[in-house]
Amino acid sequence: MYYQRKGLLDLPPVVKTLLIINVGMFLLSMAFPEMKLYLSIFSFKSEFFKPVQLITHMFMHGSFGHLFFNMFALYMFGKILEDVWGPKRFFIYYFVTGLGAALLHLVVVQLEVNSLIGEMSADKVQLVLSEGGNLLMSGRNYVDQQMSDLNLMINTPTVGASGAIYGLLLAFGMMFPNVLLYVYFAIPIKAKYMVMIFTAIEIYLGFMNRAGDNVAHFAHLGGMLFGLIFLLIWKKHKFNRWQ
Repeated sequence: MYYQRKGLLDLPPVVKTLLIINVGMFLLSMAFPEMKLYLSIFSFKSEFFKPVQLITHMFMHGSFGHLFFNMFALYMFGKILEDVWGPKRFFIYYFVTGLGAALLHLVVVQLEVNSLIGEMSADKVQLVLSEGGNLLMSGRNYVDQQMSDLNLMINTPTVGASGAIYGLLLAFGMMFPNVLLYVYFAIPIKAKYMVMIFTAIEIYLGFMNRAGDNVAHFAHLGGMLFGLIFLLIWKKHKFNRWQ
């Protein structure tokens, strides 16, 4: 059942906890930048990859703007979804979409890595795998273009809750399709169309503009894909086993 909360800070427990942790981790990472080396997520091929990063990367953000927009969306969509679903169901959905986003991103990166490795000599590949991470973390990279590209693919960290946030956007659009959302606080658009537009943009940028920015577009799509799968499973079983 949905009910209207009274105040700005009167948030459901999971959303409130996620906001506090994300803001706290951002402040800590500003004080201790080396945290990102351990808590961001890296390619499976990277010497820095650890399975725990599938979770920890969701609480790290690259800039204040990155943090602000993710947390604003968590506040806007998350508080409503948690009120409707309850804390347990919301918690499960949030982390399933976040994990799904990370997995799809890593799979896509691995496919790109495999493709590039197939064009390189074994000696060059081994050199990148053995020393590329430390080289990149010192602010340097290889002169050889293929080695440089491979090093960036393998050892560039990915951070942020954006995959889970896109999962929340999908769920909100499916549950409240005709609710008006305001783009830049001025342009009204129904939630269902917002989901369609964002999905189309991420698909386009993911396939057509992979080298044009530092955004993990397939992570966004992964959050939406796993969110859709989970919502369909819940609908089929009418939520009973998740209550």
